[in-house]
Amino acid sequence: MSHLPQLIPSNSSRTITYSPAYTLIPTYECFNRCTYCNFRADPGQSPWMTLAQARTRLESLKSQGIIEILLLSGEVHPQSPRRHAWFRRIYDLCALALELGFLPHTNAGPLSFSEMAQLKQVNVSMGLMLEQITPDLLKTVHRHAPSKIPAVRLQQLAWAGELKIPFTTGLLLGIGETPADWADTLDAIAQLHNQAGHIQEVILQPHRPGQTQIIVGTSFNPETLVNVVKLAREKLPPEITLQIPPNLVSHSSRLIDCLEAGVRDLGGIGPRDEVNPDYPHPQASWLAEILGQAKWVLTPRLPIYPQYDVWLPAWLHQRVKQWRKMISDCHINQHSQNHAGII
Repeated sequence: MSHLPQLIPSNSSRTITYSPAYTLIPTYECFNRCTYCNFRADPGQSPWMTLAQARTRLESLKSQGIIEILLLSGEVHPQSPRRHAWFRRIYDLCALALELGFLPHTNAGPLSFSEMAQLKQVNVSMGLMLEQITPDLLKTVHRHAPSKIPAVRLQQLAWAGELKIPFTTGLLLGIGETPADWADTLDAIAQLHNQAGHIQEVILQPHRPGQTQIIVGTSFNPETLVNVVKLAREKLPPEITLQIPPNLVSHSSRLIDCLEAGVRDLGGIGPRDEVNPDYPHPQASWLAEILGQAKWVLTPRLPIYPQYDVWLPAWLHQRVKQWRKMISDCHINQHSQNHAGII
């Protein structure tokens, strides 16, 4: 297992978490054409990552403090003759990440019930952005994005609950929706969680334009983000953690405002934001300093929240227990060193 990031020991309740993560891309190809996307390539124009390439890359991460391997993929059409091979590649990459000591989390667009059940065996959690449930976006930014049909994505969240998969979802803000749409989408997430209790975190992701999107839009108003945080904290059950990506928040003061309004997680922090490549992730050490000035404490976490450990297959549960012990031991050791005057 890899060397853990430096922890900041504290008994403070003002704790903000993040996941030390690295993103593996099985393929950038995607049959959707969302107008704001800075990730996709046309089908057939993105070579698939091989297991040998992945092994070399993952081996190089073992001493870099990475815990989570995010499997983030473009989508091969469900009716494509290549769908099975695409899914098998994702499954095998997850298994490889586990073999090398990491904890996988997959977000590969809408999957079938059977595909989700299989990936549950090699993932500690999974995710899919709900984005917005208004059908109006199917006439604009999602006109050429069949898997962005709200009912398709809502079905995915419901299946995750049936399968007891710890799940991350979220809202994409500033793609043509209204404040009423935010409330409707948050209500839908809350309803699904109240049925199955499986939503561990909700991301509030403001749109910021990139260089490769089809239609150049405008950034989501950063002054409005704190209002969305307050609305989400009002609408969602208290056990669901709110997350915002710090690289998409333009000023540290606004980041602090969001924390004060209810955000408690900063998501995966790694070498590159594959979805927003124009906006690099800040280093965890810089974030810790900025947050510390406002009396917040930054600490790493696993891609599965503790209350969901019991949902895992036995062997994955054991792997997660080992990681939790490592984090606990690291915290205790550093706390002892600080009391001894050692930085």
